[in-house]
Amino acid sequence: MAQLEPKGVYWLDNTLYLNITNQCSNCCYFCFKRYKSGVGGFNLKLLREPTIEKIETELSEVLHKRSWDGIVFCGFGEPTERLDVLVEVTKWIRRQHGKPIQIRLDTNGHGYTLNPNRDVALELKNAGIDKVSVSLNAGDKETYNEICKPTFPETYDAVLEFILKTKGLVELEVTAVRLPEVKLAKVQRVADKLGVKFKVREYIPCFF
Repeated sequence: MAQLEPKGVYWLDNTLYLNITNQCSNCCYFCFKRYKSGVGGFNLKLLREPTIEKIETELSEVLHKRSWDGIVFCGFGEPTERLDVLVEVTKWIRRQHGKPIQIRLDTNGHGYTLNPNRDVALELKNAGIDKVSVSLNAGDKETYNEICKPTFPETYDAVLEFILKTKGLVELEVTAVRLPEVKLAKVQRVADKLGVKFKVREYIPCFF
């Protein structure tokens, strides 16, 4: 069977998703991309980083074909690895879409570590991002390092800083995957202390 062309734009149910990079500053053991080439019949293993123009071209082919519930920056990488692309594509969507649509960023919260000397949260807000969902996945640094295996040191504290800087600018939630190592009540307490919403994501096994 021929390999499907890698996609920068895909959809699940009635939501559009943008897969703008496969780079990620975490190496979570439970991540889909470690075991699968895509989701929902789409190949998300990019052969090269898509340009802004390529993403906009793919989007223009589907953006007005139905009334989408929302658009989410979420693929096989961390979107803030390519902050300029994230910002410019968001602005393009706001210009092209004739009616309000929620644009959400799913992120590991490493935005400031990946983009030093930039006000990442403010750039996201000004571009037109409505909601940010931060994958915290742990209630302490040790557990985070164990399951997420971050590239950078002191990343857990940087994620908390990202949450605090983003809170109040856009709608924000932190999430954690239901895993044996993760004490969800502890993550809930961290979210409560930060003053943000908390959501549990069910783990979908990649082995079947």
